[in-house]
Amino acid sequence: MRLSVILLNYKRKELTIACVTSLYRQYKKQLEKGEFEIIIVDNLSKDGSVAYLTKEIKKKKWEAVTLIANTENAGFGKGCNLGAEKSKGEYLLFLNNDTQVLDTGFMGMIDFMDSRPYVGNLGGRMENEDRTPQASAGKFYHLFNVTLMLFGLQRFGLIYNSPREIRKVDWVSGGCMMVRKNIFEKIGGFDQNLFMYVEDVDLCFRFKKAGLLTFFYPFVSVMHKGQGSSNKTFAIVNIYKGLVFLYKKHYPSWQVGVLTCILKLKARILIVIGKLSHNKYLISTYEEALSIFR
Repeated sequence: MRLSVILLNYKRKELTIACVTSLYRQYKKQLEKGEFEIIIVDNLSKDGSVAYLTKEIKKKKWEAVTLIANTENAGFGKGCNLGAEKSKGEYLLFLNNDTQVLDTGFMGMIDFMDSRPYVGNLGGRMENEDRTPQASAGKFYHLFNVTLMLFGLQRFGLIYNSPREIRKVDWVSGGCMMVRKNIFEKIGGFDQNLFMYVEDVDLCFRFKKAGLLTFFYPFVSVMHKGQGSSNKTFAIVNIYKGLVFLYKKHYPSWQVGVLTCILKLKARILIVIGKLSHNKYLISTYEEALSIFR
């Protein structure tokens, strides 16, 4: 089998079905021939998702789809690892369930990987609903880059963007990422200590340590609706946690200290702004972010 597409579902069953429908629209031949498979991991949604997905898969006669009912809400990395364990494909494609696949570009991604054994993983282009590109590739979060990102300068494309040509990059988004299954298993998959966010950066960092490259492939269209399974406060707090974890794992201790100072400084500035502007969201969000250091 050539490709296993792995989707996570958490209380977004309708989006998951829409995503699978788009995959069948573009890859019906490969799915029915057994060249591709789709694996859905439900992260203990507790909203009837498993029953709903089971019913829809059976009704639509999607024989290439496997549904795994997880016994815990394991987060992104651990959930993806579970799907990878059950997969049969030579390549794995991790795909957000709030996406719509608009063309057959994954075939080109497979061809690209086939002809370049030194490439460990490959990111695909994701788009907004108006077809403008979403930033899906970036530079590793060295201290200078982290500072730019945390103070909003990523909006100028200095940290992450969507290249217009095939290009070697530091990391690609886990929302549309193709990897070699054997290498993914060899380096231990996604780090399960990261619940959500930054796990794709960590994975690409470990691919680099293993001597393999990460590339971005723009000749695929995946519309990303951005209606996933987390809110903004959750995202900010987990990005804080992820950055600290990433630095403790991969960078010298003095840089961990500098990062901690930068993170705390941003949080305290925004708490002050929140108090001055009576913005309860800013206060509560960044007080929660600061709590990870206590």
